[in-house]
Amino acid sequence: MSTLPERDPLDPESDAPRREDSPTHEEFHSAVNKYFPYDVPEFTLHEEVPTPAEPPLFESWLEPEFEPPPPRIPHFGHLALLAILISLGFLGSVLLARSALYFHLWGITTVEKALNDIHYTIGSMAAVYLIAFGLALLIFPLIWHKGLFAGLQWNVATALHLRWRLLGAAGVCFVLAMVDEVLLPGPTNAPIDKLFENGTAAWLLFAFGVTFAPFFEEAIFRGFLLPALCTAFDWSVERATSYPALPLESNGHPQWSIPAMVFGSIATSIPFALMHAEQTAWSLGPFLLLICVSLVLCWARLSTRSLAASVLVHASYNFLLFSLMLLGTSGFRHLDKM
Repeated sequence: MSTLPERDPLDPESDAPRREDSPTHEEFHSAVNKYFPYDVPEFTLHEEVPTPAEPPLFESWLEPEFEPPPPRIPHFGHLALLAILISLGFLGSVLLARSALYFHLWGITTVEKALNDIHYTIGSMAAVYLIAFGLALLIFPLIWHKGLFAGLQWNVATALHLRWRLLGAAGVCFVLAMVDEVLLPGPTNAPIDKLFENGTAAWLLFAFGVTFAPFFEEAIFRGFLLPALCTAFDWSVERATSYPALPLESNGHPQWSIPAMVFGSIATSIPFALMHAEQTAWSLGPFLLLICVSLVLCWARLSTRSLAASVLVHASYNFLLFSLMLLGTSGFRHLDKM
């Protein structure tokens, strides 16, 4: 017969014999240390497992907001701002020209004479460039949080390092100009020829053509327009295909796809050629030559990531053209040989 006490079904507390109370934390460790005198890591007998925190009621509201990618500069908004600054430059140039006429500078008293005078022609263009560039130096650093030259990828060190390659590119443009003159010569009495009225005008055009014109034209076309077009092309493709944007370079400048650079170069070259077309009486030969030269300048700008590189090619190409004219006219003394 079993010696265990019978369990009363009506009394739930009358189970099997009760155990003594569980040992306390200190009693447990003293018992362990009695038989195991070495150190025993402490632990709790009844370690509580943390319960996972319940998600907030409005979890979607507490998710971090999506941070848009950093802007790629310059873009079309910056180009529009540059157009406003150039318009202000034209306004300032008109005011300066009116002031010069008021004081009869260089003996010019009427607007008609001023339009054909080399001093007013070059002076007005220089005033437009200087006013617009001065405003750009003040405004764009506030928007970009970096200097104007840094934002336009000036990188003069790169241009100096690659100077022989860039001078070779200028030589290629010069050879194209010689071939174009043979195959598709321009008109003999183009508007630009009228500016070479005397030696003084020729030397002024020489100086302007290798300094002011290359620098400011490259800043406008290869500094602002070309990057804006490349960025717009890639942005359009990204929106149409949901393709992720290329990461920015380590210096914060955008990277462009090859199709974007091809499109941007062609789209930049057309207005560049149109700007000079009036000077050559809208003739086909010089227009095609200007497009080819602009494509070489775009290549210099994009392949080196340096605006100074395209300025160097542009200035060197103009220098070669004016040097040929200088030699052909015996130092601009016989302009009838042009």
